[in-house]
Amino acid sequence: MRTLIVHNGASGFGSDAVYLFERSLLHTGDRCEFRSLAADWDADEAVADADDFDLVVVSGGDGTVASLLYALRRHRAIVCVFPSGTANLFFASLGNSPEPAALARACRIGRTMECDLGEVGWMGPEGREHRAGFTLMSGTGFDAELMRAAVPNKKAMGQAAYLMAAVGNPNPPLVTFTVEADGETFVREGIACIAANSAMLQGDLEIVPDSRLDDGLLDIIVLESPDAVGLLKPLFLGLIDRHGANLGRPSIERFRAREATISSSRPIPMQIDGDPLDHEVSSFTARILPERCRLVVDALSPYAVESGEAPLFPGTEVKAFPTD
Repeated sequence: MRTLIVHNGASGFGSDAVYLFERSLLHTGDRCEFRSLAADWDADEAVADADDFDLVVVSGGDGTVASLLYALRRHRAIVCVFPSGTANLFFASLGNSPEPAALARACRIGRTMECDLGEVGWMGPEGREHRAGFTLMSGTGFDAELMRAAVPNKKAMGQAAYLMAAVGNPNPPLVTFTVEADGETFVREGIACIAANSAMLQGDLEIVPDSRLDDGLLDIIVLESPDAVGLLKPLFLGLIDRHGANLGRPSIERFRAREATISSSRPIPMQIDGDPLDHEVSSFTARILPERCRLVVDALSPYAVESGEAPLFPGTEVKAFPTD
């Protein structure tokens, strides 16, 4: 088995666990290239030779994973997502076991799912159009403001940095959003508008029900509460009904579409899979890219399909660093 591991060591608390994963993954005769990302890394360059490998492991937080998967969208290598970030929400959406040896075993078994990706486009302050991929969600408004406010404390505080940012901004301003989704237009007032490929938050809580990574659709979500306190009700209901199928999500409205354009009444912050832009935007486009990545899943994942086939990469003797 020829493996490429692309790792962002600056992603979060659990970044060293990838070395345990590597030792569990490699068997006698395997070849592995471990590629640590520099501070000025480029996603396309990092995986340009992905087709030379049987397995590509992307290791980092949600932002790193999204950038690398978007760069891999034109490659057909099997990809394993390793959780090395602060929140690791995309990994949680896949439903795999986070234990390094278990994830290494899943790679050798080779059970996979075809995963959708999201793509956003927006105009930068210099007048140039930008595009980026996302695995979870991209949005403007209150959620992006939280991400931006959490940046200085995220390395030291982890997920608590987001809570501290929310406490510091209890009354975000209302914005008028115009949503054009698959040819239909909706106008709503709210504090944020999000385009989601997966709507999962921490604690397996889903913002809206029935959001999947393989359904070929985006969920366009408007947070209509006039203040941050108003979001406590849907969050509380989420503790009782994590998937939102029975109690719903008050103060939250959802539109489903393959592509959408979201405009706001004034320029506001924007985030892509938890990474805030360094400038504000007044509109962005979002579209779904169906079945763009072939991702490893284990038997615990809701995306696993039992095939009855033999492991894709069999082997018995474990050897961390083969010399022959």
